[in-house]
Amino acid sequence: MNIIDPVAQAYSAQFSSEEDALLHDIQVLTQTHPQANMLSGHVQGKFLEIISCLLQPKRILEIGTFMGYSAICLAKGLAEGGQLHTIEIREEDANKASENFRADPARKIILHVGNALDIVPKLRETWDLVFIDADKAGYLEYYSLVLPFVRSGGLIIADNVLFHGEVLAKEIRGKNAMAIQAFNEAVRKDESVDKVLLTVRDGLLLIRKK
Repeated sequence: MNIIDPVAQAYSAQFSSEEDALLHDIQVLTQTHPQANMLSGHVQGKFLEIISCLLQPKRILEIGTFMGYSAICLAKGLAEGGQLHTIEIREEDANKASENFRADPARKIILHVGNALDIVPKLRETWDLVFIDADKAGYLEYYSLVLPFVRSGGLIIADNVLFHGEVLAKEIRGKNAMAIQAFNEAVRKDESVDKVLLTVRDGLLLIRKK
C-alpha cells in the first residue's frame, strides 16, 4: 500500500532543504540495490538531521546501517567530541556504508558489523539518541535492550512503524507487520516514555524517555 501520496511526497521534497552531494550520490547509487526502498531518503534524512541538530547529542546509536545514509544525516548534529555508533548485520551492506563514511571523514561514525543484540551491551555507552531501522521482528527486543541505556530526556526513533500500511488492516497478517504492531502496542503502554507516531514516509515513532 502506498500510504503517502507520491504527489505530496514530491511537494514535501521540493520545499525541504536539498541533500548535500554525498547524500545525493548515495541515493542515486542505491537505486540499483535490490532493497533500495530501505534507504531513508531525502525528506526523512533531513528530518533526522534537524532532530539531531536540535538535540546536539554526544552519543548516537543506530541499529541498521544499510548504505549509511541515515547515519550521515544523524551525525551532522553531533556535539563537539561526539560519536555515532552504527550496527549492520549484513557484511556486504556494511562494506558499502564504510566506503560512504570514508567520503566524509570529518564525521565521527563508528561502524560495527554483527548482531546488535550482541554488540550494544559491549559498548557500555549512555545514549542521547537512538535510531532503530533494522529487521522488524527484532524491534521490540532492540527497544527493550537499549531503553535502559538511554539517558533521561533522550530520544529513540523507530522507522517503518506503519509498515507499508499493513498495520492499518482490520486483520494484520505477516510476520513483520505483526511484529511492528506488537512493538507499537508495547511502546503505547510504556508509561516510562512519551511518544508520538508521525506519518513521515513509512511512519516514524518518536519516543522520549522521561
